Amino acid sequence: MKSRQNLFILLFLLVVTIASSQEKQLEDYTQQIAGSDLVIEMVAIPAGTFTMGSPEGEENRYMDEGPVHEVKVDAFWMAKHEITWELYNLFVNRAIDGVPPTAKAGEVDIVVDAVSGATIPYVDMSLGMGTGEGLPVGNVTHHAASKFCEWLSAKTGHFYRLPTEAEWEYAARAGTTTAFHFGDNIEDLDEYAWFYGNSENSYHRVGQKKPNPWGLYDMYGNVAEWTLDQYLPEVYRTRKSVTINPIEFPETEYPRSVRGGSYYDDAEYLRSAARLGSLENWKMRDPQFPKSRWWNTDAPFVGFRIVRTPNPPSETDYEKYWGSQTP
Repeated sequence: MKSRQNLFILLFLLVVTIASSQEKQLEDYTQQIAGSDLVIEMVAIPAGTFTMGSPEGEENRYMDEGPVHEVKVDAFWMAKHEITWELYNLFVNRAIDGVPPTAKAGEVDIVVDAVSGATIPYVDMSLGMGTGEGLPVGNVTHHAASKFCEWLSAKTGHFYRLPTEAEWEYAARAGTTTAFHFGDNIEDLDEYAWFYGNSENSYHRVGQKKPNPWGLYDMYGNVAEWTLDQYLPEVYRTRKSVTINPIEFPETEYPRSVRGGSYYDDAEYLRSAARLGSLENWKMRDPQFPKSRWWNTDAPFVGFRIVRTPNPPSETDYEKYWGSQTP
């Protein structure tokens, strides 16, 4: 009996040691992209538990933000900035696909040529706001953002994807419980975000405002950000007392969950708990039939940022994160 107890203790200590070593490995890093001088700075986000959603007394609260519930999130990395037009155009143009990396990670082994390519836009998808240095990409669909993640994964060997709603809110809050990571005073938002009150109706270069406590820029405003999840307004009511790494894998094209608010939104829509579901009219002026899977025509205020987890899913589950291989 005593030997069995000792064995149990040894196994427990081994699990704790492995978990601790994995946690220590999560450090900030810079992702190189073979064939380009552009890089993506990735910030290590620690594991933890947080209260997701907004309490009933929070000003400007909406019903889909409750009830509040505890969520446990594993450690992951998140891009310091929103993906820019320059980075996204590497995927659109595909000119560097054949450039092999000097050292490719072994998490993902897929051929970059097998990744569906985005169509070249037929009009200026920035709607006059520009696609120059450091400007966040906008007017891309959820499908397009997911395929960028798949392409980047094929190029680097790391598994990249969109963040879940829970990961996004956890990272945006950065250990805080107030409406914004800096507190409840909307007057302070100007220091951290581009929104309707200061944007002059346009997005701006990433990283110009102050970061949140975990070093992430533009989590509020500039462009709103796609998450991995289907938008389900009542989903919080189905959660357990403590939910671990929740994911609502998309089953229909609409609505998908968008977070953070944008340059086009009033301050109340930039709160950490604020949620938005995508709409079909974001493609209203698209003359194609069927409408493009890659581009919106009427949502320049929606972009994305990426995450990476230390334990990628099995290859059989890739489609859940990146969508189907249909062009």
